[in-house]
Amino acid sequence: MQPPETERVDARQLAVLDAAVGVFARYGFRKASMDEVARAAGVSRQGLYLQFANKEELFRRALEHSLDTQLTAALAALSHTGIALEARLIAACDAWSGRFVGSLGADATDLMCASTSLAGATLTRYESQFEAAVASAIADSPLDGYCATQDLCPKDLARTLHATARGLKQSCASREEFVKGMTVAARMFCAPLNQRG
Repeated sequence: MQPPETERVDARQLAVLDAAVGVFARYGFRKASMDEVARAAGVSRQGLYLQFANKEELFRRALEHSLDTQLTAALAALSHTGIALEARLIAACDAWSGRFVGSLGADATDLMCASTSLAGATLTRYESQFEAAVASAIADSPLDGYCATQDLCPKDLARTLHATARGLKQSCASREEFVKGMTVAARMFCAPLNQRG
């Protein structure tokens, strides 16, 4: 499964989007300013406005860029079939949900609300692709056979694992704590594989 195609952007625009992601993560949507993004990206305010009509457009594009990066990393983690499923699930959930755990600024509490209101369809599309990739990894593993005997399906397991990652993302103070929680969850999911040996 490939991540969704985003508009082709040049290296300068990628640098601006990376800078915008950092500024929004630090200040949140409301308190982030186009001036701050321009400073962080090393471009003029006018140059920023030539690329993005307003803060809302910049936020949508920065969010999509961040989601694309996260999904690409999660897909890469899931693709390492020589590694145990448990480790791949932990790495994928960390790549998808753990990136900003413990590093958001105090003013960034409005980011989820802004993401939903300004780019809800984009967020839903990426979340669905992440869950589909996790379900595919489960379906391609010996865990699928166990699921069939328990009237479970990989899609439901993927959705539950994703919900666990979202909950831990909101409740953990650090990325290390997040990974520890995801390790517990993935180990529980993969316990039937470990009991077979």
